Amino acid sequence: MLIRPKDGILDPQGKAVERALPALGFEGVHDVRIGRLVELETDDLASLPELCAKLLANPLIEDYEILGEDA
Repeated sequence: MLIRPKDGILDPQGKAVERALPALGFEGVHDVRIGRLVELETDDLASLPELCAKLLANPLIEDYEILGEDA
């Protein structure tokens, strides 16, 4: 699962990285967003949306995407 801030939600970690990039020689990078990747194995793929919504993501400020071979 890929979990990241919703559009319009402040992302202080992403902004800090974005501000640091030019000092490191990386020009032209913008709109940096920092999220997280959750890897797990399950026998019940159908339960993943509920798992994300109830536990792994904060639905008020985050979106999630279920990735994988069987997703």
